[in-house]
Amino acid sequence: MEKIYQGKTKDVYKLENGNVLLKFKDDCTGKDGVFDPGENSVGLQIEGIGKANLETSIKFFEILKEAGVKTHYVSADLDNVTMEVLPATVFGHGLEVICRLKATGSFIRRYGEYIEDGTPIEGGYVETTFKNDALGDPLVTKDGLVVLGIMTAEMYDSMKAQTLQITKIVAAELAKLGLDLYDIKFEFGYNKDEVILIDEIASGNMRVYKDGKYVDPVTLTKIING
Repeated sequence: MEKIYQGKTKDVYKLENGNVLLKFKDDCTGKDGVFDPGENSVGLQIEGIGKANLETSIKFFEILKEAGVKTHYVSADLDNVTMEVLPATVFGHGLEVICRLKATGSFIRRYGEYIEDGTPIEGGYVETTFKNDALGDPLVTKDGLVVLGIMTAEMYDSMKAQTLQITKIVAAELAKLGLDLYDIKFEFGYNKDEVILIDEIASGNMRVYKDGKYVDPVTLTKIING
């Protein structure tokens, strides 16, 4: 297999059938030996976390598949900690799509004079940011994405609709476990001009509470995987 990308938490290989293989690693982002999904560099290793994250992703991708939502997911091999996915091109140099069900975090830092922390956002709020550490992952609007030639208005509308649909499904699954999803981060790409969810659906990309208390990603992964 040809390695086409070495990421912080996953390595990416090209398969002979034209698909792509993601190899999950135990490397985690963090600082001073403390796990932090918001950090941009590898700070520690947690034994088995790669397999645990893959298990979480498999669970949610299979649920989305049953719901008729097309993603890049094809299959997975838990023993080898790999996931086969469709090839997809990222938007720009990488675009993060956040769906907020409750106002918190950076949303409150920006708009706290208008809304209280923890306020439910009916219907969900979708925002997009460029993956750019040096610029602090700047926000970008639909119009901005179109003007910059990163995607068409139709692509954006499809991405937003899928984000709201997928968030609703994930939130419903977490609710079965007594968990309250506040916000979640996704990444989309396009395959033959079709916008699809890519990367992973892992605990490190969610902000979740239980009985009003924040659940850290490692604990959350254990709860989800049972």
